Amino acid sequence: MSQAAPHQVLLEIRNLNKNFGGLQAISDVSMDLPAGVITTLVGPNGAGKTTLFNMITGHLVPTSGTVHWLGQSLNGIEPWKIARMGIARTFQDLRLFSHMTVEENIMTVMERNSWLWQTGADAVRKRVDEILEETGLADKRTERAVDLAYAERKFLSLARIMASKAKLWLLDEPASGLDPRSFDRFVALLREYAAKGVTICIIEHNLDIVIQLSDRVAFLDQGKLLAQGSSDDILKDPHLAAIYFGERS
Repeated sequence: MSQAAPHQVLLEIRNLNKNFGGLQAISDVSMDLPAGVITTLVGPNGAGKTTLFNMITGHLVPTSGTVHWLGQSLNGIEPWKIARMGIARTFQDLRLFSHMTVEENIMTVMERNSWLWQTGADAVRKRVDEILEETGLADKRTERAVDLAYAERKFLSLARIMASKAKLWLLDEPASGLDPRSFDRFVALLREYAAKGVTICIIEHNLDIVIQLSDRVAFLDQGKLLAQGSSDDILKDPHLAAIYFGERS
C-alpha cells in the first residue's frame, strides 16, 4: 500500500444532500477526510451517519452534491468498483463468511491480480500471517468464523479491511462490545495504520472510544453537519451535548 502525503485530503464531500421522498436525510454536508487522520462521526440516532457512509460507498446516490476520491467523482459509480478504488467498509452485522475459516475469510478480499499474487504464494501467506498476528487471530486461522467469540469476529472483520490494502477505512461501530484488552489492541492497530497514511472514518456512540481514538470529530444531527473539531471541543459544547443526550429544548 503506497503511502499518501501526511494530511493530504483523499476524500472530499461537497454540499451533499440526500432525500427520501419528503425526508431530507443529509442536508448540505461538506467535509474532508485527510490521510493519516482518524475522524469520528457522532450524533444521535437518525443523524445521517450511516446514510453518509452509504453515499460514499455507492450504495446510495446523492440527491445533489459531490463525493470525490483522489480527485475523481464517485457519483454514479457502482459499489464494487468503488471498493476496488481503495475504499473499504465494515458493518455492524460484520458480514463474514460464517462457514469459511479465518484464513479463508481474509484471502477472499486479496485481489488475485495484486502484486502479492504475482510475487507468489509465499508473499500471500506472509501477508496473511502478518495480519493474523496483528489482529491476535494467529491461533484461530483454521477455525470457522461462526465458531469465533464476538471480539474475535470483530477483529476478523478488521483483518479483511487490512488485507484489502484500502486507503480509506469506513468503520461502523467497530469497537462496540470489545473487552478492555481487545480494545487496547484495536486502538493500537488503528493508530498504526493511520500513521502509515490510511484515512479512517468511524461511526461511534461510545464516548470513551471517541475520546481515545479521534483526531477529529464531526457532529451530525438531523442530516446536518453542526460542528467539526477535536473531541475535546465537540464534547464540551453544551449545545451539542444536549442534542447528543436527547436533552434538546
